[in-house]
Amino acid sequence: MPKFRLISLCLLLALMVSSPLQSFSYADEKEKDEDYYQMMKLFADTYEQIERNYVKDIDRRVLLEAAIRGMVQELDQYSSYISPKDLSRFNQVVEQEFGGIGIQVHIDDQNGRLTVMTPLPGTPAYKAGIRAGDIIDSIEGKSTKGFTLSQAIKILKGREGEKVKMAVIHKGTNKSIPLTVQREIIHVATVLGDTYKEDDSWDYMYDKKAKIGYIRLTHFSRHSAEELRAAIEDLEKQGLKGLILDLRFNPGGLLSQATEISDMFIESGKIVSTEGRNSRNRKWEATSDNTFKDFPMAILVNRYSASASEIVSACLQDHKRAVIIGERTWGKGSVQNVIELEDGDSALKLTTASYHRPSGKNIHRFPGAKDTDVWGVTPNEGYRLRLTDDEMEALGEYRRNRDILDHTAKLDTEFKDKQLNLALDYIKEQLSGKGKPADKEADKKAEKKPAAKEEKPAKKAAVVPAPAGNPLVIRTT
Repeated sequence: MPKFRLISLCLLLALMVSSPLQSFSYADEKEKDEDYYQMMKLFADTYEQIERNYVKDIDRRVLLEAAIRGMVQELDQYSSYISPKDLSRFNQVVEQEFGGIGIQVHIDDQNGRLTVMTPLPGTPAYKAGIRAGDIIDSIEGKSTKGFTLSQAIKILKGREGEKVKMAVIHKGTNKSIPLTVQREIIHVATVLGDTYKEDDSWDYMYDKKAKIGYIRLTHFSRHSAEELRAAIEDLEKQGLKGLILDLRFNPGGLLSQATEISDMFIESGKIVSTEGRNSRNRKWEATSDNTFKDFPMAILVNRYSASASEIVSACLQDHKRAVIIGERTWGKGSVQNVIELEDGDSALKLTTASYHRPSGKNIHRFPGAKDTDVWGVTPNEGYRLRLTDDEMEALGEYRRNRDILDHTAKLDTEFKDKQLNLALDYIKEQLSGKGKPADKEADKKAEKKPAAKEEKPAKKAAVVPAPAGNPLVIRTT
């Protein structure tokens, strides 16, 4: 056997033998062991033939990573290989922290220039006077004309404490002003309100007269639970009487944050359980400590609410703590475990378990699932309201404009968020004593009633659809 093939085969076997996810014993199952050896030999032989004889030179690393991605693609859409170059960005998404200056940028449709969508409150960019609509004219002496978002982000992000030199053209002027901004660890908030207060913090009290709070949760990252608790405590100081939790467009995130947030609103009972082939079954139970319970609650969901969003929605629906309003959710009932590879330089995001709501009903939308099958989280009887694609686009544009930190901007007062208005009506009915929470009979009727036909959502659940022909891409640095 050639030396290269022997080394490749031994390496592959060593890696697989040491894997904590192996599904059989090599000592006890000799037949499977032999099959396994033959498959690894086939892999090594193929790798060797391509590496040695393909018409062009191929980087071995590129070839191996392509093989890994090919294996993962055979599993499901949620499992993936995270290469060394992508790992940092993946961790930033999970942690929502990185070294940067604290702005959201995009390429403006009108002038094609790198433009500030909004600064993040309290960040170095905010303190330096960078505002929404400013054009970033140059970075480190290089003109940004023709820059892509990726190029700009790569330069603007960096180590905490390092300085970045840039020049900006303030909105409404033509003069380029030089600035030196020192990078800090930027924490991107996942808990948002409807608009900003005068002090540039989020306003979570949507209806000040009726004392109804409104909180948006964009996704479930490392600090989401503590952010949400702080927001509700702030609302309680203002006399909170009812709460709307908006999980629309929320693609999910950390399971730990989903269980902690669910536990905030129920005093006892099952939150969620997980079952896996090679991982122990687990069950999360609520505790009575520090529970928010003395106000009616509504949760907004749509066809882009997935994963951790569905855990929270299903839990609070099953425990009758909140009414679910909007449309049937995405249908992702699987748990991914991030497994370190190469001593932490790369990683494998692998589906290792499925999760189940307290009632035992299925959430996951399996391939080939029909509209009449049980999957996702369906709004309570009488509170199902699906938006058209045009209405969805209008909602996305409306929300983006309200998220810009610019007190001089004129906010749209004409747009009507039908799903949010339905939630407000529900909360007000509960506060007036006229409304009745969904009872068991209503739930039974809803179960017997065939589900209305749903359009299949797009593959990417995390993105708010932008107007056709003008895709808006925003990056944070």
